[in-house]
Amino acid sequence: MPNRNLIFVVDDDPGTLRGVSRLLRQYGYDSMLFPSAEALERHDDIEKAGCIVLDIDLNGASGIDLRHRLKAAGKSVPVIYMTGNDNPAVRKAALDSGCIAFLTKPFSVQELIEPLERAGRHPTGPNTPATLPRALRG
Repeated sequence: MPNRNLIFVVDDDPGTLRGVSRLLRQYGYDSMLFPSAEALERHDDIEKAGCIVLDIDLNGASGIDLRHRLKAAGKSVPVIYMTGNDNPAVRKAALDSGCIAFLTKPFSVQELIEPLERAGRHPTGPNTPATLPRALRG
């Protein structure tokens, strides 16, 4: 059963991992940090997370591809993507993968916390692009 207060954060930048973890802690969330897609995939209890905050560009790996692999393995955890390189094709691919939010770095506290709160209220699955706030649809 997912713990809606446990957030997995996946990013190859140690500074981003620390910053997001600190921010989550300030808002009452626990975090588990992963420096790579492989580190997350090796973790046994992925479905215990209430949400995964996932970088799209993971030092040669794709966060979007990771999301697809997790879904194919039957691991359905809400995902919030973050990226420093926003473009329409990447945004579309991310939204098509079923994410609950798409954040461009740097992002505001509110941009991160709002979708986490939505994920906590709707743990059974991600929102579809049509139900995302207009700002997230691009």
